[in-house]
Amino acid sequence: MSRSLRHGALAATALVFSIATLSACGAGNDAQTLQVRPDNAATAVDSIKIQNLNIITQPEPDAEGPAVIAATLFNDGTKREVVEKITLPGTDATVELKPAKGKGPLVVPAGGRVVIGGKDNASAVIENGRQAGTAGNVQTVAFTFSETGDVELGASIVPATGYFEGFGPGTLPSAKPTPSDAASETPGAPSDGQSESPAGTETDPAAGTEADPADDAAATH
Repeated sequence: MSRSLRHGALAATALVFSIATLSACGAGNDAQTLQVRPDNAATAVDSIKIQNLNIITQPEPDAEGPAVIAATLFNDGTKREVVEKITLPGTDATVELKPAKGKGPLVVPAGGRVVIGGKDNASAVIENGRQAGTAGNVQTVAFTFSETGDVELGASIVPATGYFEGFGPGTLPSAKPTPSDAASETPGAPSDGQSESPAGTETDPAAGTEADPADDAAATH
């Protein structure tokens, strides 16, 4: 083989080896493709994992009412974790926590999980939704756990539309007609006892109409 052919063969071999080396590096544990994060915020600290974190506000930007925090909490440890509080650093917002059933603390059992947000799940309600921030922004959310301590991460702020509609907040009770409003509509009605019943049933918590958007819409017309 001539000298020029030998040089050409060596150059081709070196090129193939270089490409193979780069491909192997790209497929390693530090490859950028393995570092792609989901759209929803997620983090892990010790035995606690937080996934699918979002702050869900009212559907309309100018609507008054609460906002809610939606997330899934995992506990891979051997001890139960109590969510002692959730705060929004940098704001005056207060977050009211409730377990899925009954009263008491919000507990993430050992080796289990808790879903916050949505029907029949635990809830984390921000009464003044405007304090949560504006849809499209990111707000830091701080969870305080009994064993792990504080865990902070950024949550996307999204309106209760589309996919998030079923996880969104209801309207504040004050947005519905008040008993005084209902009474003012019938001051001149005959006192036959029939005019008192509708007003009583409208504000009866046992009627279960407060969380029904369809009843809210009918009451406003």
